[in-house]
Amino acid sequence: MNQADRTCPGQKIAAVVVTYNRKELLEQCIAHILNQQNIFCDVLVVDNASTDATAQYVQSIPDPRVRYRNTGANLGGADGFHFGMQWAVEAGYDYVWIMDDDCLPEADALSTFWDAHIRLGGAYGWLSSQVLWTDGSLCRMNLQRVTPFRKVSGFADGLCAVVAASFVSLFLPVSHIVTYGLPIRDFFIWADDLEYTRRISRKERCYVVPGSRVVHAMAANVDSSIVYATPERMNRYACSYRNEVYLYRQEGLPGWLWILAKYGYHSLRVLLSPTDRKWHRIGVIWKGFFRGLRFHPKVEYAQALSTRS
Repeated sequence: MNQADRTCPGQKIAAVVVTYNRKELLEQCIAHILNQQNIFCDVLVVDNASTDATAQYVQSIPDPRVRYRNTGANLGGADGFHFGMQWAVEAGYDYVWIMDDDCLPEADALSTFWDAHIRLGGAYGWLSSQVLWTDGSLCRMNLQRVTPFRKVSGFADGLCAVVAASFVSLFLPVSHIVTYGLPIRDFFIWADDLEYTRRISRKERCYVVPGSRVVHAMAANVDSSIVYATPERMNRYACSYRNEVYLYRQEGLPGWLWILAKYGYHSLRVLLSPTDRKWHRIGVIWKGFFRGLRFHPKVEYAQALSTRS
């Protein structure tokens, strides 16, 4: 596809993909992006210092649309998206399409986003895809929120108004990144996408575009749960519980009540489960809660080329 094939003349779109040691999945992700129909976009690959030959693979791709930067360290998903979105702003793109390296967009996913962009006259905060698992069912981990406390249960025809979404196929104008800032890098991993999308939806109407479909190639279609988490994943849950306190305290009293109820429920689930190290798991939950009370991360901003002196 050449630039003349684009259905959005004069607009530059970048797909921002963050990766870490998943070269085989990244290969599929990039292939799906490059095979989008009727629309042109570049691919900005942010590599969190992979050690599995990811760099050699990406740099060997002959398509000039694929660009690569290595962060030099494993920054986590939050800082990786912060890095990539800042790169897109500084490079002068007009729109970004954000996704993980295990996201496989259908061939018309991006053009369907653009159709919705046209239909809305650009009056939206962000657009999110319908995320499926490998068997065609809805991916439970990536269900959008119709309120801060309730996930969507399904999709009808047309746009679906929502307030929060994951970074598994999110489309937004670069101007919103300039206005609302970048993902919070101190989150490191988990809930960075919910915080970011909710930050924007407080000011702008945001939507799921059900016709824009992607497959999230996870190993299993399950929600994350500390109940059966392996020891090497405990640090992720420590981040998650801390980050969620920051996220929900922005919602006022309902947010505080939600957090207390959720963390109490998770503690009860651990106690009633046959899992091992129960008190350690409960400790992760409540240490995360108290760390969240003291967590005051900074929102950073990227500056567009046109506004620089």
